Amino acid sequence: MSQDEQAPARLRWARLRFSIIGQLLASPPEPGELASRVDELARTSWKHPTTGEALRFSSKTIERMYYAARGQEDPLGALERKVPKHAGTHPSVSPALAAALTCQYQAHPRWSYQLHHDNLAVLVKQTPSLGPMASYGTVCRFMKDHALVRERQRRRNKGKGSESEVVPRETRSYEYAHVNALWHFDFHEGKRKVLTATGERRTPYLFGLLDDCSRVCCHAQWYLERENTEDLVHGLSQGIQKRGPPRALLSDNGSPMKAAETTEGVERLGIVQYLTLSNSPQQNGKQEHFWTLIEGRLMPMLEGEPVLTLALLNTATQAWVEQEYHRTIHSELKKTPMERYLEGPNVGRDSPSSEALRRAFRMEITRTQRRSDGTVTVEGVRFEVPAAYRTLTRLRLRVARWDLSNIHLVDPRTGVHLAMLLPLDKVKNADRARRVLTPCAAPPVPAKKPAGIAPLLRELMAEYAATGLPPAYLPKDDSTPSNDEET
Repeated sequence: MSQDEQAPARLRWARLRFSIIGQLLASPPEPGELASRVDELARTSWKHPTTGEALRFSSKTIERMYYAARGQEDPLGALERKVPKHAGTHPSVSPALAAALTCQYQAHPRWSYQLHHDNLAVLVKQTPSLGPMASYGTVCRFMKDHALVRERQRRRNKGKGSESEVVPRETRSYEYAHVNALWHFDFHEGKRKVLTATGERRTPYLFGLLDDCSRVCCHAQWYLERENTEDLVHGLSQGIQKRGPPRALLSDNGSPMKAAETTEGVERLGIVQYLTLSNSPQQNGKQEHFWTLIEGRLMPMLEGEPVLTLALLNTATQAWVEQEYHRTIHSELKKTPMERYLEGPNVGRDSPSSEALRRAFRMEITRTQRRSDGTVTVEGVRFEVPAAYRTLTRLRLRVARWDLSNIHLVDPRTGVHLAMLLPLDKVKNADRARRVLTPCAAPPVPAKKPAGIAPLLRELMAEYAATGLPPAYLPKDDSTPSNDEET
């Protein structure tokens, strides 16, 4: 199952709607052009996010989606399916039926939900005063909400123990008309090695962000490691804090660009992500030209420096970008990149906070909470879940795989941040200090011994006896005398 298929339905539909109107947000239509552009989108077929079938949207529907997302700080969230009003409320179960189900759980805490439902149906049939029978889903929700969880039987220890062909397409130059409508980003392998503190000489890699309309370098930074998701998020977050979030991003098909942290992060920030076609580097030609300037002007000015360190290289790069590159007249723009950037029009937005960016660029996963000690395991590390969420079985988490110092617990329905989870500290827990748990939904005390035969089995035995047939077995070694012996 792909990553998109594992996403909630609300997010899959939001992604589809965002992909439809993303180009309208990146390049807002001029007055009088909206109707024609919306009609063009209405004639396009789209892939159903669940079934995969082709579907179309009317012009009015697309126009509503555009107005709902326009001007929003989180356009993806504005396009999500709304949570139903009844979500999170208690299931509709009559008091008499709830009491019968609770008593049944007290007698049989190890029964499955299905077995509880089937036996409860027999009780309702035999006792109409219990009211109408609830559905299986309602019974499951009621039991979960009231901590009527199936008890597990403890086990006894028995001992010690081929790529498709690329379709040729025409090549055409392009340029967005709005600032911050599209950013290019990529990694570049340096031609000269830097000296580290350990005395090694290592190849640096430059991460660069370039605005398509103005050619402004939103951020540039050298790293020692070959391109990876951590460095990509680190550099992209700085570019967003400098210039504000763009409307779209364009990059190649590198693994960091397609990592879950990257793709989900740009979605949460309301950014459309485009990937170049295979064997088509010309699509990101503006970024490739920027690397030419780096190697043709910046690096030659550092040839006389015998000890080139990463800190010196980054300092020199920032100075060259701000003092020369941004102030040099571009041959195509006929003005400097900074002048073009300030002229606009600008479709950018205000930058989120540093904490919001860290929370955004995380992979969303689902894990099962261990009921024994209230922990979850992510990437081999166990994290403690706050006691307030101890009744949750399946937890929706956001994780950055390069930073396991903490993970975030979110609401699976709305995506709202709930709590930060920290790694398990066994040494600290050894102080024997334990908080008193506040009962959120106190489970009933199970009975010591089940009372008689279960209702379902009693009904089956009665139906079998009503057939008038003798039991289909031959008694053997039975202390009860047979009819022949009695006579």
